[in-house]
Amino acid sequence: MCIAAFIWKSHPLHPFLLLLNRDEYHNRPTTPLRWWDDGEILGGRDEQAGGTWLACSRDGKLVFLTNVREIRTNPLAKSRGDLPVRYLKSKKSPKEFSEELSGETDLYGGFNLIVADLCSMSMVYITNRPKDCGLSIAEVSPGIHVLSNAKLDTPWPKVQVSLHWKGLLSYFSNWQGRYGTRSTSAVVLKTSGEVCFYEKYLEEDMWKKHKVSYHIEK
Repeated sequence: MCIAAFIWKSHPLHPFLLLLNRDEYHNRPTTPLRWWDDGEILGGRDEQAGGTWLACSRDGKLVFLTNVREIRTNPLAKSRGDLPVRYLKSKKSPKEFSEELSGETDLYGGFNLIVADLCSMSMVYITNRPKDCGLSIAEVSPGIHVLSNAKLDTPWPKVQVSLHWKGLLSYFSNWQGRYGTRSTSAVVLKTSGEVCFYEKYLEEDMWKKHKVSYHIEK
C-alpha cells in the first residue's frame, strides 16, 4: 500500500511537486531509483513482477500508482505495476491511455493510477473501483491532492495531514520507516523543464539516498 501527496499547477516555481511513500514487504526484491529500459524510464522497479509504482520518462511523461484495499483479491489478476510501464512506453496522451484501459477493468486488482504529461501539463486520474462502476476517469484539477488506498482525495486513515505543503513534508518525514515503508520519493518539476527525482530507500536493512536530475526532451 502506498500514499502520495502532490501539488499540481498551483505553485509559481514548481508546476508539479510529489511526495510518495511505498509500503511493501521489506524482503520483496526491488531495484531502487535508476534509469532502465535502455535509459528511457526513470524510477524504482519491482523485480518480482517487473513493474513500478512511480516512474517518469525523458519526454515528460510521469505516472504513479496505489492499490485499492480489498478484502478479497484475485490471484490470477495481472500485476498493477505493469500499468505505469505501459503508459511510459506508449505514445498516448493521458486521456488516450485511459481510454485504452476501458475494456480491461476486470484484469487487474483495484488500483488508483495517475498519468501525466508534463509537457502539455495534462493529468488524468484512473481507477477501476468500485467494480460495478467500470473504469472511472477524471482530469486532475489544480491544487493539493492526496491519494492513498481509496479514491483520490478521499478521507482515509493514513491521510491525517494538513493540506499545507509544510504539513505534508512534516507528515512524510515523521512517517518514514513505519508501517512497512520501503521507500520515500520526491519528484519536483521546475518551470525550466528540469525534473528532480529523489528517493530514500531501504536496502539490506539500511536506508540509502539517491537523486537524479534531467531536462525534459520535448
